[in-house]
Amino acid sequence: MKSILLLMGPNLNMLGEREPDIYGSDTINEHVETATKFAEEFGFDLIHFQSNIEGELVDEIQKARGKHSGIIINPGALTHYGWSIHDALVTFDGVIIEMHLSNPNQRESWRHTSVVAPVAHGSIIGFGIHGYELSVRALHKIIGNNAK
Repeated sequence: MKSILLLMGPNLNMLGEREPDIYGSDTINEHVETATKFAEEFGFDLIHFQSNIEGELVDEIQKARGKHSGIIINPGALTHYGWSIHDALVTFDGVIIEMHLSNPNQRESWRHTSVVAPVAHGSIIGFGIHGYELSVRALHKIIGNNAK
């Protein structure tokens, strides 16, 4: 079975508690269940990893090489300055989808720049928990168009 690595960065473990007016009231477990449901519909196994530590996210990206078909990544605030994540993603040979629950472009100006976007196949932002379905669909479509 093909697999997707779902990476979540700092503070996403607080989903459901942290700023529900921005991120919604669903917990991280509910987010992972939603992502898993859509991944399975497209024949993917979903592996989830969340960390508040940048280096641990980099380690997971490096381990994903040759193992996962794609990465769906929400690096949290590291989106805007996590150059080590950018550099690790450059080495990944699968599909990369950047996904954010909120729309960073509607928020503080420091959130308007993503260091992940230049190395991602695409970005899905602002659709809340529905972003997982969109991300999996996009990843599936890209893989289908680039089958080896």
